[in-house]
Amino acid sequence: MTTNELCLYAAFTDTPTGGNPAGVWLGAEFPSDEAMLRIAAEVGFSETVFAVPAGQGSLNIRYFSPKAEVPFCGHATIALGARLAQESGPATYLLHTKTGDVPLDVDYDHGLASARLTSVEPNSHSADATLVSEVLELLGWSLDELDPNLTPAITFGGAYHLLLAAATRDRLSRVDYAFNEMRSVMESNDLTTVNLVWKESEATYISRNLFPVGGVVEDPATGAAAAAFGGHLRHLNPALAPTTIIIKQGDDMGRPSRLQVHIPLHGGIEVSGQAVAISK
Repeated sequence: MTTNELCLYAAFTDTPTGGNPAGVWLGAEFPSDEAMLRIAAEVGFSETVFAVPAGQGSLNIRYFSPKAEVPFCGHATIALGARLAQESGPATYLLHTKTGDVPLDVDYDHGLASARLTSVEPNSHSADATLVSEVLELLGWSLDELDPNLTPAITFGGAYHLLLAAATRDRLSRVDYAFNEMRSVMESNDLTTVNLVWKESEATYISRNLFPVGGVVEDPATGAAAAAFGGHLRHLNPALAPTTIIIKQGDDMGRPSRLQVHIPLHGGIEVSGQAVAISK
C-alpha cells in the first residue's frame, strides 16, 4: 500500500470526466485536523478521504470537505476502494468510520476498478413540516410539485439527508437556491445534503444532491445519500426487499454518474460503482 500520497479519482463512473471526483490520501498516521482540512481545501473537490492501516485488513477513515469534516462519504469510499484495488487487487476491507464500521469489497478486472460498500444500519422518519417549508421556499418549489407517493423524509445511512421527491422530471431539472441561506438551514438541522429525487421507473431514480455545508452547490454522485435512500425505500415497503435499483445522478451537471444500490432484507444497504484515476 502506497502511503503518504494523495491521488485523485472520479467515483461512480468509468471516465475521468464523469462521476464525482474525490481526493484519496493514504498514510501511516493521520495528519492533524488542520492539515486534513487544508489538504481537502487545496484539492477542492466535495470530499477527500484519509485512510490509515488499523491491522487485520481494516483501515481507520476520516472524511473532509473543503469546509468541514463529515461523518461519512460514499463516493470518496468508492474512490478509496478503486485505489486499493489498483494497488493490491481484489480484497475485502473493514473501514472504521466516525459513523460506524463499513465493509468495503474491491475488485480490479481488465484495468477497471470497482468497489461495493455496505452502509451502517439505515433509518428514516418523516421530515418536520417547518423544515420542509423553509427548504422549498429556498428552492422556489411548492408542495404541489412534490410526489405524493414519496413524502419528505429525513434519511440516514451514515449521514443525515433531507429527501424531497419531485413529481416530474421537469421540476427536478430546474434547481436554483440561495446558497448561504440553505447552508444555514441545513447546519441547524444536522443535514449533510438535500437529496432531490424523481422516480423514473420502479428500478431507476434520478437524483440531485445539494451540499452547501461542504462548500459545494451540488454533488454529481452521493453514495451516502444513495444508501440512506435505499434504506428509506425498504422502510416504506419492506416487501420490496431484496431488490436492486439504479440511481442516475450528475446528468444535469454534465458529470453523469451511476450508482447501483442493493437493498437486502435486513442490515446495511450496499452501494457499488466503478472509479477511475484522474489528474488535476
